[in-house]
Amino acid sequence: MSNVFDVLQERGYLKQLTHEAEIKEALEKEKVTFYIGFDPTADSLHVGHFIAMMFMSHMQRHGHRPIALIGGGTAMIGDPSGRTDMRQMLTKEKIEHNVSCIKKQMEKFIDFSEDKAILVNNGDWLLDLNYVEFIRDIGSQFSVNRMLSAECFKSRMENGGLSFLEFNYMLMQAYDFLVLNQKYNCTMELGGDDQWSNMIAGVDLIRKKERKSAFAMTCTLLTNSEGNKMGKTAKGALWLDPEKTSPYEFYQYWRNLPDADVERPLALLTYLPMDEVRRLSSLEGAAINEAKKVLAYEVTKIVHGEEEAKKAAAAAEALFGGAGDMTNVPTSEISKDKLGMGIVDLLCELELIKTKSEGRRLVQQGGLSIDNKKVEDFAMAVTEDLFQDGVILVKQGKKKYNRIVLK
Repeated sequence: MSNVFDVLQERGYLKQLTHEAEIKEALEKEKVTFYIGFDPTADSLHVGHFIAMMFMSHMQRHGHRPIALIGGGTAMIGDPSGRTDMRQMLTKEKIEHNVSCIKKQMEKFIDFSEDKAILVNNGDWLLDLNYVEFIRDIGSQFSVNRMLSAECFKSRMENGGLSFLEFNYMLMQAYDFLVLNQKYNCTMELGGDDQWSNMIAGVDLIRKKERKSAFAMTCTLLTNSEGNKMGKTAKGALWLDPEKTSPYEFYQYWRNLPDADVERPLALLTYLPMDEVRRLSSLEGAAINEAKKVLAYEVTKIVHGEEEAKKAAAAAEALFGGAGDMTNVPTSEISKDKLGMGIVDLLCELELIKTKSEGRRLVQQGGLSIDNKKVEDFAMAVTEDLFQDGVILVKQGKKKYNRIVLK
């Protein structure tokens, strides 16, 4: 089999790794079982998880076996990595709901048939642990001095302190790797670069306890040309759940990226050959828009399917290219009893704007229009005569459109 290490390196996934020569040899000569952990802190994965799923997918396509570990147990504690404050504590019921939602999403990216991949929940072994036995057996393998030097703990110590609850997280994650090694011969952990300290802890634990080889590779985080995390929208995270971020909104996020930010997601979030990635990324001026359309289409196709990607592309073309089917534009319906409401009140009720004050600012700045006519009075009543064939097109700012249909 071809070595996935070279593919991952060329596409820009790899950030840090232990035992590089051993990893390259193992990935070339063996069918490696590896895992990535996902804590179910929400009922959907977001674009930050998507890069991990693509990392996992490339490994599987080259013959290696993924374990998707859902952190039903570790989510009870909360990962302090990259945090300046303590995570919100989740109930067991909420965690179970989130786990079931995430499982469904993962099946879009990873083939779990015929034991080609494994899906496990660390709550199965963490929630019934005997704490005294755990601390004697596992905690004794850890140096507190070394743990406190880890970046995930050090930054928290400098910003208001670290709870003992969170201090246990590294032990729990390391123990996950040990359990997976014992049960499934899992020898490699993959994850985001913010997990480096936790991942090293797992590698060291297996090497001490089992006297076996174990490895870790981190994936670069998805950042823009200025080094900031990508995937944030006006509504918050860019979710993979179509109910939280519609396929059209998802498509438009990638379509509207700054020119300098096109190459990294083309390499990391699509399966396009790298020669094509480089060609598209080298386009300049107006031509770079073609690269953005390809990026938006390819990423939306992977996450939401080809049909939704085509609809999103058609909607964008209808709005910005002056041709196409407008029915694919994000649409809200209202009944006739809503007629007479002020436009800002209506948009707020439909959750097209967050607050009425946001709507007023939009009107004052000339950023709100209906069917290309600027709204000049935020109390303007929405009346039946505004609707052409039962539809009005609301535009916020330069690029955000919504259809409102009168039932």
